[in-house]
Amino acid sequence: MQHEFPDEDILALFGEKEGSHDEKAWILLFDGASNALGHGIGAVLISPENHYISMTARLCFSCTNNVAEYEACAMGILAAIESKVKVLEVYGDLALVVHQLKGEWETRDQNLIPYQSYIKGLIKHFDSIEFHHIPREDNQLAYAFATLSSMFEISQDEEMPMIKMRSYEQPTYCYLVEEELDGKP
Repeated sequence: MQHEFPDEDILALFGEKEGSHDEKAWILLFDGASNALGHGIGAVLISPENHYISMTARLCFSCTNNVAEYEACAMGILAAIESKVKVLEVYGDLALVVHQLKGEWETRDQNLIPYQSYIKGLIKHFDSIEFHHIPREDNQLAYAFATLSSMFEISQDEEMPMIKMRSYEQPTYCYLVEEELDGKP
């Protein structure tokens, strides 16, 4: 799903970044959701021109929230590789995953070690990649996609229709209201 949000300047939240050779950085926001309804992941890849590539998937296996977060991060990084991104700023709201990928925290959970190794292997596709921890309130779009996909069961071969997001300045009925010619309401 590709969206363009011209009115929302998300880059202001994270700051415009320049990579090596003055190449502007892409931004990746990711989040995972594990709840009573299921497990879902969401990610948003944002180009330097502020074009959004949104993605979401339902995880059809039992997992922890930490595993869902790693899955979301991997999905977003793979999308960045497919888009031939060379400079990437990665933002997630789970400190554990971000600090483990930065190498600041040790990964002891046997279920997370393969994920960390896998993502570390993907890093070689970039000229520059940095991981950042952000507050949950700054990650609402990825969170919404992760939660949405955790709530609906779909078959593995079925692809959901694209979600188109818009912003309306006034109620829809206002477009049908005509002005009275005499100037009175």
